[in-house]
Parts: sequence; structure tokens; C-alpha cells
Amino acid sequence: MTLTNYWWLLIWVFVGGGALMIFVPKQRELVNGKKVERWTVPAALILILPYILWAGFRSNAFGDTGAYQQAFRECASSFGEIGNYLADVTKDKGFYLLMALEKSIFGDSYTLFFLLLAAFQLLIIMWMCRKYSEDYWFSIFLFIASTDYLSWTFNGIRQFTAVVIAYAATPFILKKKYIPSILLILLASTMHQSALLMLPVIFIIQGKAWNKKTVLCILACLAALLFVDQFTNIMDSMLAETQYQNVVSDYQAWNDDGTNPLRVLVYSIPAILSLIGLKYIRAENDPIISIATGASAIVCGLYTISAVTSGLFLGRLPIYVSVWSQCILLPWEINHIFTEQSARLIKTIAVICYCVFFYYQMHFAWGIL
Repeated sequence: MTLTNYWWLLIWVFVGGGALMIFVPKQRELVNGKKVERWTVPAALILILPYILWAGFRSNAFGDTGAYQQAFRECASSFGEIGNYLADVTKDKGFYLLMALEKSIFGDSYTLFFLLLAAFQLLIIMWMCRKYSEDYWFSIFLFIASTDYLSWTFNGIRQFTAVVIAYAATPFILKKKYIPSILLILLASTMHQSALLMLPVIFIIQGKAWNKKTVLCILACLAALLFVDQFTNIMDSMLAETQYQNVVSDYQAWNDDGTNPLRVLVYSIPAILSLIGLKYIRAENDPIISIATGASAIVCGLYTISAVTSGLFLGRLPIYVSVWSQCILLPWEINHIFTEQSARLIKTIAVICYCVFFYYQMHFAWGIL
């Protein structure tokens, strides 16, 4: 089950996804008080299952896999050892507790650890896209073709565990139930402290699309771009007492030249389209689309700043809101801003462009295809 040809990532989403769309009818269900058509749970699960298996049965050649294998080998292997083991862990203890518990219960197979973790992560992504996206297939395609799948389920798995726990708060955020939302975010922060970013975000994204809070957020990002040297000094001071205290000096020492401008452009498309179709978004007044619109502005702002600072640090933060922006908002925008005929054409162009981006990232940026 080890993935050796990365073209299979796209082949399955087209072949398997196409067959499921043809042979498995959708079902009607209630989402946010509206009757909508959605993929059935079994069909949605079948589409995502190979990606769970590929993430579980990975080779150690991609990203941080080798480091996580080593961490798994060194972690506690019985319940009695966990206390002493965690005493030596200096950051993100929740993740290492999860690792130690899994090893104590299921044994020392890191393949099983990766498999269970990938199942947890991708089933939450499946649940989100199936429930809130108008086009489940297109949402999963975007997640794969954007290379988010490889970036996070094969590489940044500790942070992505925090990300999906934060996304699990989506129903509470929609209903403005802030106490359970904050509790989930605090739980996520034990996996990766960067999840604390979501505490102000869940308030910023509330309200109408492109409200004053969103505009202020964009203005703040523009100010950071204009005064980038001062911004990095402020960031250095703010992170002084955290686990990221050396992040500014680190990315400068590593000659981190920021996020690729092409990636910035790709992830900014939902925000650009939301401005073009703002009247349609406000007329619909769908809470998940309004939240996703606010998220798209944050994604655009963070990625733009990361292009001139650090792709390794700031470039990793948009994932906390980019699934809302890319996988929930973008399919809605294509279906609602344009006419039916134009929407089909634009979706076809989008699929082609994302495939080109997939090839560029995999072949030229990462050299694995």
C-alpha cells in the first residue's frame, strides 16, 4: 500500500470519484436549516479511504516522516512510563501523550500510528467537506491537488492534528457557541501551540462578508508588508516567551525566502472571487459561507506576509482557515457567482489549473514527481 507514484493521488480522485458520482446517488439532508443534496457517508468514505491508507503506509522518504518514526520509537511504550516520559517533553505535550497512549494500547508499529492518525485527520476533513461544501468531489480534489494532503498528512502531522481539532469546532463557531469552541481550540493547542491563533480568528470571521473586522484585518496585513522590518521585530518580541522564540532568527539563518508567490496567488483566489461576487454572498447570507469569506481574507493576508518573511513559519498558519476558504467557499463561489454554463467552464479551467499547480509543486518545487 506504499505510495510510490504520486500521480495516483490525482488518478484516484478522477477515476474513483467519477465512478462514485455516476453510480451513487446523492441524498437530501438538512444543513444550517436548509435542505441540500450531499454525498452519502459511504460514498464520501470510499473516496477518502485510499488517502488514509497511503498516509499510513508511507515510506520514510517524505518530509518529517523519519523524525516522527524516531519520536515514536523513543516515546513511552506502557502506561506506567508515560508520566516520566512527558516530564521530559518541553512542548506540545498533548501530541506526545497521544503518541504514547497509542503505542501503549496498540504496540510499537509506527505504521499503525500513522494510519490511525491519518484516519482521524482525514475523516474530519471528509466530514467538513461532505457537510458544508456544495461539491464534495471538487472540495476533496482541491485538498489533494493543492498538495495540502501531502504537506500535512505526510509532513506536518503534529500541527495538522491541531488543525483538524480546531475545525471540529465549526458547528459551534457557526452557532456562536464560544465556550465549546474555545475549549476545542485549547485542546488543539496542546497538540501544537500555533492553534491559539484561532482564538481571535473565531471572532474576526463572524458577521457579514467583508465587514469592518475583515477590512481591518487586511489593512493590518498591508501595514505589515509596508513595515516588514518592524513587523519581524514585533513578532520576535511577541514570541520571546513561547516555543517559537527563535523563529525569526531561524528563518533568517536558514535563508527562508518566504512562500512561493504562485502558492500565494492560488490561495488568494477565493478572497478575490468573494469581492467580485460580494452581493451574491451577502444576499445568500449563509453562515458557513460568510465565515469562509472572512477566512479567505485571513488566508490571503497571511500568505502575502509569509511571501516576504517566512514560508516555514507564517506560511504554515493559513491551514487553520484555508480549508474553509478553499474547500468550502471556492466551490460555492463558482456555482453561485456565475451562470450555470459559465460555472461549468470555470470549474473545468480550475481543475486544469490546479492539476498544473500540482505538477509544478511536486516536480519543480519538491522534486518527487
